[in-house]
Amino acid sequence: MVKKISILGTRGVPAGHGGFETFAARLAPYLLERGWRVTVYCQEDGEGSIHEDEWQGVRRVHIPVARAGAAGTMEFDWASISHLLREPEPGLALTLGYNTALFCARLRMRGIPNLINMDGLEWKRDKWSFPARAWLWLNERAGCLLGDHLIADHPEIANHLATRVRREKITMIPYGADSVTAADAGLLQRYGLEPDRFAVVIARPEPENSILEIVRAFSAKPRGIKLAVLGRYSDEIPFQAEVKRSASDEVIFLGAIYDVNAVSALRLLSRAYVHGHRVGGTNPSLVEALGAGCAVIAHDNPFNRWVAGPRAMYFADERGCSEIFDTLAHMTPDALAVMHAASRERHNQCLTWDAVLSQYEALLSEWKNKLSAN
Repeated sequence: MVKKISILGTRGVPAGHGGFETFAARLAPYLLERGWRVTVYCQEDGEGSIHEDEWQGVRRVHIPVARAGAAGTMEFDWASISHLLREPEPGLALTLGYNTALFCARLRMRGIPNLINMDGLEWKRDKWSFPARAWLWLNERAGCLLGDHLIADHPEIANHLATRVRREKITMIPYGADSVTAADAGLLQRYGLEPDRFAVVIARPEPENSILEIVRAFSAKPRGIKLAVLGRYSDEIPFQAEVKRSASDEVIFLGAIYDVNAVSALRLLSRAYVHGHRVGGTNPSLVEALGAGCAVIAHDNPFNRWVAGPRAMYFADERGCSEIFDTLAHMTPDALAVMHAASRERHNQCLTWDAVLSQYEALLSEWKNKLSAN
């Protein structure tokens, strides 16, 4: 039987949106090189008809969606499954995320093996309204029930899922990142930054990412270094406006930056990467910071501690964060070098793309063999 896999749940490849898209853009060519026939469903904005093309040998099915936001995502996911159900030999399905896991009942009824990456604890995020949280909670439960196998990107996510299903139904595979060892220091000049004279925050401007606490902590006193904050901040959004109001003149808001080389330079040449995420599993931005050998300052929770390891510095609240910034401003090169080396070691242990993708291929091959045996 031909090894065939369809990847659902992302906006498509090449990556242009988020972690799942980046992952799909890595996994699809990897599987193709190993003899798989790979289809990735891609969401397009606007009206039109479904059409196909190829990207690096990967089959792409483009599905136009007229509606925006969550409604558009639901329309896209439903249409993707409808298309897959019409395939004469559908093979396996890999669904990235559980936001519309209820729709996966259709795959279950057709007997198409569906492996679901269960992402993080989305229903716990502060940004969602109560109806949205209820929908996400319901779909997490549905994903646990309807998925043939669940993939957790963090041990704590696996432990959580094990309260819903038997442990044998779960495989833990984290997120991956490239190793970054060189960057153009000249790219920092456009932002008014100097190597080793700034800390960097790369996160969506949302309350559960501790952005306000980090900015307040840094701005509590003069630091002698700068805090570079990436992301799109609007004065029209109250939380984001409050973050900006809380910032000292040593905080620089750089906006959303999509230039990979510039972001790599901001990580590699920073004095530290600051990670305030309180909810979730293996966060892509934190893994990428480890791949760049960043000294890591992170919110103290089991998710971040497992990813970043014991050599990172952790804060529980705004005061603790401020104390770490006190320490950071005066750390010796030798002390920073220890943190840099620890980050690279942690990345090399289990967070490289080769390690992650090989585990996915092994799991998918196991399920392909089960399908062949039936």
